[in-house]
Amino acid sequence: MQVILIATQKGGAGKSTLAAHFGALAARDGRTLLVDADPQGSLSFWHRQRAAEAPQLVQADAAAVPDTLERAKAERAEWVVIDSPPHNAPLISSLMSRASLTLIPVRPGPFDLDAVGATLAMARSLGARIACLINAAPPMTRLGRPTSIVAETRTVLTDLGAPVLPGQVSQRASLSHALISGQSVGEYDPGSRAAEEVGAMWSTVVDLVRPAKARRTRR
Repeated sequence: MQVILIATQKGGAGKSTLAAHFGALAARDGRTLLVDADPQGSLSFWHRQRAAEAPQLVQADAAAVPDTLERAKAERAEWVVIDSPPHNAPLISSLMSRASLTLIPVRPGPFDLDAVGATLAMARSLGARIACLINAAPPMTRLGRPTSIVAETRTVLTDLGAPVLPGQVSQRASLSHALISGQSVGEYDPGSRAAEEVGAMWSTVVDLVRPAKARRTRR
């Protein structure tokens, strides 16, 4: 069972959006559980609008997360995707210690870059496996290159010693439109640039956490 935590100590980074889209993609690959550990409940809102049965979702506070993960393992879930709250260092720390990989979404800009240091420091103190993900970025140029602010963000993160996933998830209206109807962007607008970017990012995550033998079997 692979546990993917999406966490940052700053609000507005797009954690719930990524959790919804990644959860829907994971559900195509195997039994998947979404865990909404954010009291704001944005991921739960998306799930209530959803017509498809998968992925399943549970809401869990800090005390309930360990039992939730144990039940998921007993039920042979292949993927657990956790949406965490900002500004709750003890809970984020507890979740990091249980995750196969912690994804830290970073919007290009000074505020997110200033805030990411605390999350990186927490992960390092726990020995947690992490990767930063550039999210809600300006779309690439017509030549397929990242804008200067995205390139600068990647450089700053690399200088901080943070692993950064290749590519980006751009700020696109279809991501939000999909969420309103309880869909992923791949379901709402298949073949779109948004679906391509999210799909490529999820594929990178899968390759990071799944053993090579299992990847070959799946493919």
